[in-house]
Amino acid sequence: ELNKLSQPGRKTTDYVVPYMWGTAGLLYNKADVSRDEVMSWKCLWDPRFRNKILMKDSYRDAYGTAIIYAHARELANGTITVEQLMNDSSPEMIAIAEEYLKKMKPNIAGWEADFGKEMMTKGKAWLNFTWSGDAVWAMEEASAVGVDLGYEVPLEGSNIWYDGWAIPKYARNVKAASYFMDYLCRPDIVSRNMEVTGYVSTVATPEILAEKIDTTLTEFSDVSYFFGLGAERIQIDPAQYPDRKVVERCAMIRDFGNETEVVLEMWSRVKGDNLNSWIVILIFAVFGLLFVWVVYKRINRYQQKRRHRRRRSWYKKK
Repeated sequence: ELNKLSQPGRKTTDYVVPYMWGTAGLLYNKADVSRDEVMSWKCLWDPRFRNKILMKDSYRDAYGTAIIYAHARELANGTITVEQLMNDSSPEMIAIAEEYLKKMKPNIAGWEADFGKEMMTKGKAWLNFTWSGDAVWAMEEASAVGVDLGYEVPLEGSNIWYDGWAIPKYARNVKAASYFMDYLCRPDIVSRNMEVTGYVSTVATPEILAEKIDTTLTEFSDVSYFFGLGAERIQIDPAQYPDRKVVERCAMIRDFGNETEVVLEMWSRVKGDNLNSWIVILIFAVFGLLFVWVVYKRINRYQQKRRHRRRRSWYKKK
């Protein structure tokens, strides 16, 4: 059971049927970035990676990452937890997140929702803050074209999340929706979906475990938190099924409630001045030239009409 995927005081299945789950971490090109570097969120602020980083266009993930990095020392000392940090929307924390995100911004080559994994596969970026499923897809695609990518969850901690199915209260056919969700949770169906998407199903059956074991791997992971006793030492893809130690340093993002709008305003400020000053100048220059060109064309057209009228007047007098 993934206890981390439940709201406090409630079970996940009280309000949604979990579908896929995973972590947020760093996808990196091994030719340009070392594993040691991506084991800390510090790399996102490292000027060595200026314009080499792709960041998810996700305000909650970005917010959590900034707050975690800003409190790395407190986390190491055990005086605060990832859970507390990521879900703290106090004015002080929002200000800290804005400060750190703006400091990170010069390193960001683009804010992306989906194209990051393809850019990494093509070797056009060195680092990508992404979700584990996208990372798995990218690593497989990159391997086919000779690009060696890796994925890690930094030691400071990160977000663990799940996608779920819910039936709206205004649904007309609740029975059909329930059958559909049951179908998607069948082990044979989730296995096929995992193969296509790279993401991991919340269904933990012996059949799925047996299918996901990879004896070619040299490292072993403790995935007993998911598959139960007997899965303490398994050869399994750590990007899809992270070791217990990775899960323990992650936490689930909660809803900010009434503070969501304030955080979104901060996110708009962070992204709103993302343009470099020379780009802003260039934009104004282009618009200025366009304005001058339009005015010139209109004056030229007006002068041509005047000359045409004068000629007609002259011929009439003749």
